[in-house]
Amino acid sequence: MSYRIVLTAEAKQLLARIQDRREQGILLTRLEQLAESPEQQGKPLRGDLTGYRSIRAIGQRYRIIYQVLEDQVLVVVVAMGRRKDGDRQDVYELASKLVTVFQLEQFLDDDQPE
Repeated sequence: MSYRIVLTAEAKQLLARIQDRREQGILLTRLEQLAESPEQQGKPLRGDLTGYRSIRAIGQRYRIIYQVLEDQVLVVVVAMGRRKDGDRQDVYELASKLVTVFQLEQFLDDDQPE
């Protein structure tokens, strides 16, 4: 079963901020791979991000934070970016703030191509 991949508005902005087009391409390829068995990829997160998963992309540097909505056969990507432990721009810090402040439905952008 293939899942539909949806990027939140913030995830789209974070992807657009990556200046290296080659890295963007690798991230997009990794996102496409989430369409098959996303619940078996990456690792489950804890704390503020309970219910979300994280996968590595481009070696150890980048992470993609997503939630699997099995009843809707949907993968919602809430953030992606570099892992910078202890930095305000760390992808986990950004995702935690986004998930805490807003409801997931506010992030969904219905203009997504499948």
